[in-house]
Amino acid sequence: MPELVATIGFFDGVHRGHRFLIDRVIEEAQRSGMSSAVITFDRHPREVLQTDYQPDLLSTLDEKLLLLSKTHVDNTVVLHFDASLAALTAHDFMRDVLQGELKVRKLIIGYDNRFGHNRSEGFDDYVRYGKELGIEVIRADAFLPDDVRVSSSVIRTCLREGRVEDANRLLGYDYTIESRIVSGYQNGRKMGFPTANLDVTRCQQLLPASGVYAVLVRLKDSVGWKRGMMNIGHRPTFNGTTTSMEVNLFNFSGDLYGQELLVSFISKIRDERKFDSIDALAEQLQHDKVQINKLFDTTYHIDDNLINIQ
Repeated sequence: MPELVATIGFFDGVHRGHRFLIDRVIEEAQRSGMSSAVITFDRHPREVLQTDYQPDLLSTLDEKLLLLSKTHVDNTVVLHFDASLAALTAHDFMRDVLQGELKVRKLIIGYDNRFGHNRSEGFDDYVRYGKELGIEVIRADAFLPDDVRVSSSVIRTCLREGRVEDANRLLGYDYTIESRIVSGYQNGRKMGFPTANLDVTRCQQLLPASGVYAVLVRLKDSVGWKRGMMNIGHRPTFNGTTTSMEVNLFNFSGDLYGQELLVSFISKIRDERKFDSIDALAEQLQHDKVQINKLFDTTYHIDDNLINIQ
């Protein structure tokens, strides 16, 4: 492997702040005549350190790697995070992995990033170890568009509050989840709004707050997106007790059972609420569909005739 200018982190979501840092790595690599690299992990470190920890991920590993590939970084290194890696001090990690295995010569650190056992050491320690090991350690500036801190935790807060448009601005793309279509309750079909029901337990990513959303939908193995509306919640009109994800695809009929679906969140339309009757809910859903189509007509200009889900 050639000598590297690298950065290291979990990079959940590969948001605008991450890409700002990666651009800095690429620029430094080009200036230094080296290759650029992003070093990341196959799972969240806290999953190893805390056996009962369930991370609210913004991206699956596959999606993260796809997003990283779009940054034009020369190399993406995925380390298997296990107990032995977690036990390494920052010095040992820099010596054994960064210097010994990967030939890192310049390490660009995010302004708030820490690594090593218990994350007990900081930037000044990394600089000192780097001088010993022949690794120049550089601190990157914070990315603060409009004085707003861009971080995975801030984006998660936006999603938990249903502010998907704010989350999308910080991500730099529309937040997208993936899950498998399973059999549902068939209530939507009876109201004229057949839905694809997604397996909540299979979804590895953070679900936005309960409510009705304008979404774009496509099969994982397809390239075409379709308009739709998604409800996340407990189906209070039907006295539901568990969380469900149901998406109605506009201008589509067919059986998608068992297939993997990607859902991109565009805007929250309203909160989920209990209606006095199924007819009242059906009338509201019709209003929701009109509002969502108006949103797409004025913002996204998507032509369903050019979109095909087989």
